[in-house]
Amino acid sequence: MKKKPRVLFASFEAEPFLKTGGLGDVAGSLPKAIKAQGYEIRLIMPKFGTIPEKYKSRMKHVCDFTLDLGWRHQYCGIETLKTQGVTCYFVDNEYYFNREGTYGYLDDSERIAFFSKAIMDCIPHLPDFDPDIVHCNDWHTALTPVYMRSHYCPEELRNVKTVFTIHNLKFQGIYSKWCIGDLLGFSEDEAGYLGLLEGDTVNYMRGAICMADRITTVSPTYADEICGQFYGEGLGYIFLNRRDVLSGILNGIDNNRYNPAEDANLYEKFDMDNFIESKKKNKEAFQAELGLEVNGDKPLMVIISRLTEQKGLDLVLWILGELMSQDVQLAVLGVGDKKYEDSLRSMAGYLPNKVSVSLTFSEPLSHKFYAAADMILVPSLFEPCGLTQMIAMRYGTLPVVRETGGLKDSVKPYNKYTGEGNGFAFANYNAHELLFTLKDAINLYYNSPVEWNNLVNNAVATNFSWDASAEKYSDLYKGLLG
Repeated sequence: MKKKPRVLFASFEAEPFLKTGGLGDVAGSLPKAIKAQGYEIRLIMPKFGTIPEKYKSRMKHVCDFTLDLGWRHQYCGIETLKTQGVTCYFVDNEYYFNREGTYGYLDDSERIAFFSKAIMDCIPHLPDFDPDIVHCNDWHTALTPVYMRSHYCPEELRNVKTVFTIHNLKFQGIYSKWCIGDLLGFSEDEAGYLGLLEGDTVNYMRGAICMADRITTVSPTYADEICGQFYGEGLGYIFLNRRDVLSGILNGIDNNRYNPAEDANLYEKFDMDNFIESKKKNKEAFQAELGLEVNGDKPLMVIISRLTEQKGLDLVLWILGELMSQDVQLAVLGVGDKKYEDSLRSMAGYLPNKVSVSLTFSEPLSHKFYAAADMILVPSLFEPCGLTQMIAMRYGTLPVVRETGGLKDSVKPYNKYTGEGNGFAFANYNAHELLFTLKDAINLYYNSPVEWNNLVNNAVATNFSWDASAEKYSDLYKGLLG
């Protein structure tokens, strides 16, 4: 093993350049933490037209070459800059990446294939970096481990190891079978050997799951769950066959970014020395801004989420009337399916002093939600990891979660006999289990303030920094390199 192992960390998005979800948070934070473990790690992502100019203006050209993709011969440039101590590479092709959006184009299959192959093809052109490991993230990079085990892989890269991390198995990159030859450049036999074929379709993620040297998910519980039929999204049998190389490592959060003592988005910054008083001031200012009854003693629940089935919105709507008969308030921040948006908006119109719905997503506003709330609802149907519950705890907001995936791994249910725990949890995907859990939390808030504050202290003290996760990735890399 080299004195300083080298890792190329591949992601379709990363903070601070571009973020549409949790993947951007992870790719923006994890490489820094892994570097602190003694690795030389560099990030690679597309050069999107939407990357802020303050970063694009600092990029320097590294190399360019012609990339073959099926019958296509495309320009591929590599540019670089260094930020927060990490060297970053950007794959440049304006036809594929200089667009207004990140996802959702009819040629996404081609754009993703181009980026995945560029990750491999650029390595021999990098003047001072020959990675020992290529660490790929989600289906947007899933073809890279496939190409690196195919006839396209250069001889000098045959010993490079690959790690593939699944952030959300729901999205796999499934396309028509015509992609095999026309786009990917494989024969049908080779595509079958590489794990890409699934009936009459090509499945990008399936290929990575079959070909990567190690597979990880973003929580230990989710790694177990996807080996079954319900959570496995049609691939559970493959995970069972590859269980010896599958593991789960819980994500973390950037404690500097989510720090109520330094957060300029808040009405008033706070730490544990002035927690109770300042938390109440944040709540009252927040209530006034949203048009809720201003009462710092009334428990405020929030939802900060995509409004989709996965996030448990069906459970929330089923009990919403009965929940709001309690002496509580609810504020929602997010966008999603129309049926959820309409139902929540209707309740806000019916109970304007108790319910507020903001059908948008704003990062600064989300920080106000975290700081003002007493509880955050995360009753997900499934959740590979989840970051909102971790962020909420940094701000002294207690999570109410369903025991699945990373929610189960990060939230320890309150034990009324010992006082242990850092939130509230229920096991089954059942609306009234959620309701009964919320009623228990409301009762504790009103009738046992000392126990409530102790629980808040436990939540704030829970360490979700990237350090522990990075150490586990370091162990994974060491085991892979021998």
